[in-house]
Amino acid sequence: MFVVFPDPYSLPSYRIGPFRTIDLSVNHLLPDNNLIDDYLKTRFKGKYFTYRINGRSAINLALSHLRPDRGDVVTILTTTGNFYISSCVTREIEKFCKWSREFVPETRIIFVNHEFGYPFPDLKRLKDFNLPIIEDCAGSFFSSDKDKSIGEVGDFVIYSFPKMFPLQVGGLLVSRQNIEEGYDANQNPLIFQYIKNVLSEYIEKKDAIIRKRIENYLILKESFSSLGLNERFPLDDGIVPNVFMFKADASGIDLPGLKKHFWAHGIQSSVFYGEDAFFIPVHQALTPYDLEYFYEVMKVFIQNLGR
Repeated sequence: MFVVFPDPYSLPSYRIGPFRTIDLSVNHLLPDNNLIDDYLKTRFKGKYFTYRINGRSAINLALSHLRPDRGDVVTILTTTGNFYISSCVTREIEKFCKWSREFVPETRIIFVNHEFGYPFPDLKRLKDFNLPIIEDCAGSFFSSDKDKSIGEVGDFVIYSFPKMFPLQVGGLLVSRQNIEEGYDANQNPLIFQYIKNVLSEYIEKKDAIIRKRIENYLILKESFSSLGLNERFPLDDGIVPNVFMFKADASGIDLPGLKKHFWAHGIQSSVFYGEDAFFIPVHQALTPYDLEYFYEVMKVFIQNLGR
């Protein structure tokens, strides 16, 4: 059985990313290893890349190279077209210029967010605007689309490693032009070797990571559908999900209340604002019992709190 409505001082800790407390010691003991450099050089052949402390820093570096004027606009596009966009993105843009969710005469840069591991549709058509493109692949490190365009269209592409690997920090900026490689200001250079050590350890397990995420997704899809909660996105070939998102539009569920309920059970989660949808972890470190716990927490909410 699982304990529901636990003592708040004795909660489990499930994050959207795969980092767990045990990874502190596991990562600490890893030897210096630069294998990840070889992987990235092969994957991004003909391009340049630089490690950053996080995805926000990668966005900042891309915009620093593009040098928009204060009156310029970055037009943000997302997979769903939903109005929601993380403040982590908008705050970085606001350091340089304005942003909009639609094209305006002042648009000088296109920012494409591949949401939750799901590629923006018909990405190549954006080249017709003849504007610099930044692809946000923060949660889509392993995802691909049918024409293999994700991560290949942008002049700059950003990644956030904690969304896919058991890390607390780490980002990457990939570019078509030679960007000045350097470490973030005020950061200990040793942290970048640490990031590479962890990535080198896990990149050799990438096939298992992908397989496990898809397996977990399918388990959650089946169990939550039995509660009348169906997937928000179809899991097409090539997609490696960053979360499990389900629709609640016909359920009458109080989504803000559901968020409080999941967090009160130690499960990081959120409403997909702008839609009647909700997302929970799906990462590779979760066991079938963890997924069953998520299901039980959801079932209890529907039975006791959510109507």
